[in-house]
Amino acid sequence: MPTAVQTVPVTADEAGMRVDRFLEAKFPGLSFSHIQRVIRKGEVRVNGKRTQPKNRLEAGQSVRIPPLRLDQPKPRAPGNEADEKTRAFLKSITLYEDADVLVINKPMGLAVQGGSGTTRHLDGMLEVLRDAHGQRPRLVHRLDKDTAGCLLVAKTRFAAAALAKTFRSRAARKVYWALVAGVPKLRQGRISTFLAKEEREDESIMRIARHGEEGASHAVTYYAVVETAGPALAWISLKPVTGRTHQLRAHMNHIGHPIVGDPKYFARENWELPGGMQNRLHLLARRIAVPHPRGGTIDATAPLPPHMQQSWNLLGLDAARYDPIEEAPED
Repeated sequence: MPTAVQTVPVTADEAGMRVDRFLEAKFPGLSFSHIQRVIRKGEVRVNGKRTQPKNRLEAGQSVRIPPLRLDQPKPRAPGNEADEKTRAFLKSITLYEDADVLVINKPMGLAVQGGSGTTRHLDGMLEVLRDAHGQRPRLVHRLDKDTAGCLLVAKTRFAAAALAKTFRSRAARKVYWALVAGVPKLRQGRISTFLAKEEREDESIMRIARHGEEGASHAVTYYAVVETAGPALAWISLKPVTGRTHQLRAHMNHIGHPIVGDPKYFARENWELPGGMQNRLHLLARRIAVPHPRGGTIDATAPLPPHMQQSWNLLGLDAARYDPIEEAPED
């Protein structure tokens, strides 16, 4: 950790990274909340100017980094009952674990990180998994609160730095499953748009933006129809090439086939949810495959969450069916 102010250049490999992710990759021991705090306070500067956590860096820019501190783990009472329950819960949703990484099957409705009014979240739960050296597991990517499925977590600083680079280089392969309204005419396709955040009265959404528009980021998604349930519903497999906020949800709505149960992007008039189905987001991070930091591959698959399994049963869809998106191009 730097104990004095330092200025570091942004390399070509780091171009396009968000400011907060840049610091997270440089200093894996820092808590994400501390990173957000020093940026918001203006202690982090890019080319001498204040910046925002979400701003993206360009090669050649200089980043002023203030003195940083590792968040000291709070002393926890041994045998704490609440901690034991949290450990048991995390173990119950673990899909894969070794000395460096953990893949969690995140339940729908559980936030990955804290925010305004959010006190129960996975990032906070990871505190109970600190090792003997005080290292705590760290998130290397995120899922929306209402998206279920595979979430990769680094257990060591070494793994955190290696996996951050993997995600930056788009070497991570992610496959999502969704149930959408209607059936796309093209059974397989590529969706390429620019997305920008739009603040509304009580929420923020990602809208389709023009190339060159301030704050707009390029987003690319491949999709394939796995199976249909008449003309009303389709089981879609999705492969995001980029990792923008709400990308899959905004993209499916953009092509006229919003994801069932999506409270932000479902925009079909006079559409009725079939009887017996729950009005919850039908989006699953089905599979993640990434190079392991020490060699080999991490490859984990999440089962359908209960509300989606209920819909699959109702519609007669077979989750064991071949997934046509798995060999889609990477860019």
